[in-house]
Amino acid sequence: MILDGKTVIITGVGPGMGRAMAIGAALEGAKVALCARSESFLAEVLAQIDRQGGRGIAIPTDVTSTTDCERVVKETLDTYGCIDGIVNSAYFHPPWSALESANLEDFNRAFDVNCLGALRMVRAALPAMKARRSGSIVNVSTLATRKPMNGEGAYAIAKAALGQATRQLAVELGEFGIRVNQALMGWMMGVPLRRYFDGIPDRSAALAAQQNVVSRIPLARIPADADCARVVYFLLSDYSSEMTGAALDVNGGEWVSP
Repeated sequence: MILDGKTVIITGVGPGMGRAMAIGAALEGAKVALCARSESFLAEVLAQIDRQGGRGIAIPTDVTSTTDCERVVKETLDTYGCIDGIVNSAYFHPPWSALESANLEDFNRAFDVNCLGALRMVRAALPAMKARRSGSIVNVSTLATRKPMNGEGAYAIAKAALGQATRQLAVELGEFGIRVNQALMGWMMGVPLRRYFDGIPDRSAALAAQQNVVSRIPLARIPADADCARVVYFLLSDYSSEMTGAALDVNGGEWVSP
């Protein structure tokens, strides 16, 4: 198991990628601190981890709150004694809109969650991680920072800031043995995307929409969120011990397609 014995905090444990990462990390041997705003959903994910023989704790968290982030770190340390990794996956995606007409308050909210939320969690955990002179931080980003899509500017700009934060932290924390990397996700097949396709009333139009996405991906399939999560485990693990400041594209190669 690639994460055997490690303690990992994962934010943004929602019905898509966050859930896949949390369950998969536990199956890979990690003790997982699950963080999200929905207490009931966290309980559901934790129950599945328990049924599969994994270990975890659920901590309702709003990453825009410094107090919440500090509480996550304290409860994780009180329960498991250390923090080996952090996965910053919490995000806010504003309504799709062109930049010229977008609500600028949505930019503030996206930046507060997608970038500052990650920094709050990292800063809360740094004393414990520095004391051990080890650790791995993985920031979950998006293909949209490389390949802009109409209407997704506010979300992508905030994630682009997270990318710069990744590189900056890699430089600042390297001397303490703490690595910081990012994974750029594209289209992922999971509960949220299935709901989107299922919500298109015309079945032929829904199939056409899905095929349109697939046509832009060199691997000719929409990657499953659970498969994309494996790259995050790699970055958390000792197999990536010589990597920091890196950005790995986990999108079926869409980032190189026209």
